[in-house]
Amino acid sequence: MNQPSPETLERLKAAAGANGFSTDPLVLAPHLREWRDRYQGSTPLLLMPNSVEAVSQIMAICNASHTQVVPQGGNTGLAGGQIPTGEVLLSLKRMDRVRGVDALNNTMTLEAGVTLARAQAVAAEAGRLFPLSLASEGSAMIGGVISTNAGGTQVLRYGNARALVLGLEAVLPDGRIWEGLRSLRKDNTGYDLKQLFIGAEGTLGVITAAVLALYPRPRQLETAFVALKDPAAAIELLTRLQGETGGAVTAYELMPALGLDFVTRHIPGTRAPLAQRHAWSVLIEVSSFAQDLSARAALERTLSSASDEGMVLDAAIAESEAQRAGIWRLREAMSEAQKFEGGSLKHDISVPVRAIPAFLAEASAAVEAAIPGVRVVAFGHAGDGNVHFNLSQPVGLAREAFLAEGPRIGRIVHDIAHALGGSISAEHGLGQMKAGEILRYKSAVAMDMMRAVKRALDPHGIMNPGKVLAP
Repeated sequence: MNQPSPETLERLKAAAGANGFSTDPLVLAPHLREWRDRYQGSTPLLLMPNSVEAVSQIMAICNASHTQVVPQGGNTGLAGGQIPTGEVLLSLKRMDRVRGVDALNNTMTLEAGVTLARAQAVAAEAGRLFPLSLASEGSAMIGGVISTNAGGTQVLRYGNARALVLGLEAVLPDGRIWEGLRSLRKDNTGYDLKQLFIGAEGTLGVITAAVLALYPRPRQLETAFVALKDPAAAIELLTRLQGETGGAVTAYELMPALGLDFVTRHIPGTRAPLAQRHAWSVLIEVSSFAQDLSARAALERTLSSASDEGMVLDAAIAESEAQRAGIWRLREAMSEAQKFEGGSLKHDISVPVRAIPAFLAEASAAVEAAIPGVRVVAFGHAGDGNVHFNLSQPVGLAREAFLAEGPRIGRIVHDIAHALGGSISAEHGLGQMKAGEILRYKSAVAMDMMRAVKRALDPHGIMNPGKVLAP
C-alpha cells in the first residue's frame, strides 16, 4: 500500500473543508468496526466532504498521489466492503440533501448520505412509496445501498436496488464527475453506465447522488404469519398466492422454529403469533392499490384452501398496525437474536426459488455432519430465492473453535448453492469476505471482464482495494 505523505494528507484535509475531516480516534472508532465485530479497520484520515465538488477534488488528489481510498455510507455492510485496512476513509454522511421530488414522474433525487428511512419518509410526504426496506434502514445510506445492490424484504414485487435506480451522479477515481442524474424509464443510447456502479461496492468510483423510482402508496396491506409443514409447502403456497393475487405478494419471508425461539427468548416485547410451535413458518404480505378488500379476500381464500389440503397448519392475519409490526419484528430481529446464542457463521446465498427445499435439506445435512450439534437457522426472502443460511455454535463448543470452522463450512455451503445454480452472495456483496472465494465460482471469462472494467476506470487501483476483486 502506498502510504499518503503528510503533504498529501494536508491537501486532502483542505479539499474536505474545515469540518470535513478527522483524525480523532473517538470519531474514527465507529467507522472502523463492522457491527458484527468481524472486521476492525484502520485509517490515517477520515474525510467527510459535503459536496460533489469536494469529493471530486479529493479523488483528483488521491489519483495523482496514488492514495488508496475506501468509500463508506452508514457502515451497515455485512461483508467488510466498507472497512478500511489502512486506506483513507471517505464518508458520505454529510452529503445528505434531498435535491428534488417529482411526484408526477414518480422519482426523487437524493444525495448518497440520506438514510434509507429518511428516503422512505420523503417519498411518503409526497404521497408515494419508496419500497426498498432493510432491518438497518435507520442507518443504511442511499449510496451504500446502491453500491451493494441491496435487496431487502420487498424484492419479490419491486426488485432490488438496481431496479429502483434511474440515474446516478458519481465521481470517477480520477476526480471527474459523471453527471448521470437522468429520470428516464427508457434511454436506449448505448451502455447503461449507471449499472457499472450499482453493486460495485465503491471499487469503480464514488456514488454521490441518485434518481430513485417511486410507486403509488398501497391502499391495502395485509400481513399474515403462517405455519407450514415444510419448505416445499412454502414454495407451493407462494405460487398459489401469486396467481390468486395477480402478483400482489409484496413479501414472503421463510422462518424456522429455532430462529423464532431465539427471538422470543432474547428480544424484549416479542412473542410467537401462534399457540403451537411449528418447524417452519412464513411471513406473508400482500398489498393492493385498489380500495376494495380484494387483497384480504385473496389471502384468506388461498390460506383456507391450502389448510384444507394439509399444506397450511395454522395462520394468523394481523388485525392492526401493532400486530403487523409485531410479526415483522420477529423476522427483523432474527439476526440480532443469534448474537445471544454465541458464535454465528452466516451465509447469504441464493438459488432458484424451486431449489430452496433441496438446498435447505442438503446444506443442513452437510453442516450437521461436519459439526455435530450445530444449530441451523436458515431464514430469508423465499420469494426471490435468497436464504440467509446461518449457523449458531453447538451448545458446549467454544466460540473460537466454532468460528475457526468458517472457511471449511463456507466452502460446503457455497458448493451446494453453486451446484443448484445459485450464488454465494445474494444481497450482501463480496466485500473483503468473499473477494477470494468468488474465484472458485465465477468463470475465468467473467473474472477477466470484471478486471478489464476495473483497469479501465481505476488504472491505479486506488478505489476500495482488496474488495470484490482479490488482489
